[in-house]
Amino acid sequence: DPPSATSEFVACAPVGVRAVAQTAGELGARMSHVARQAGAAGAPFALLRGSDSPCLDRHVLRDAVAALARADLVLCPDRDGGYNLVGLGRRALERGPGGGLFDHPMSTPTVLNDTLARAGRLDLRIDLLAPGFDIDRFEDLRWLAERRLERPGIPCPRTLALLDEHRLWPPDDGPRSPLSPRA
Repeated sequence: DPPSATSEFVACAPVGVRAVAQTAGELGARMSHVARQAGAAGAPFALLRGSDSPCLDRHVLRDAVAALARADLVLCPDRDGGYNLVGLGRRALERGPGGGLFDHPMSTPTVLNDTLARAGRLDLRIDLLAPGFDIDRFEDLRWLAERRLERPGIPCPRTLALLDEHRLWPPDDGPRSPLSPRA
């Protein structure tokens, strides 16, 4: 989004990757639209990723594609009850969009469980990847700052550099909080 940016994404993508512009509406409707488009184009699978997930790298995408060899639906859970990546195999592309896979409130603490329940009703084989995280609120930035100190090699160096450079970390809220940008 915006739809006019689709060609820019395609120009940066590997050969064979197709980008589909989002439509208007709620997130679930937009996800169903992309899945319908992929299915109609005969795609063997589709990956839908969250743009607010800085650690969702090529290794996670590779793991999702590999999991689709044995599953119809692959999800990468977030720590907040949602997910940051959806992998849809052929059966999910055929059954999911019309079967209501994403016809429930999104961006809630129960979205992962709601999607899993709907996938079960559609008789989809499910695989969950190792949990990731997304950045929706200041609390998520605080969590990222703490992880950064615990695991210096956290795989989102560009996000961390941007947050440091522009001093976008939330205010320091306590003596243990590592939220102040480093000088």
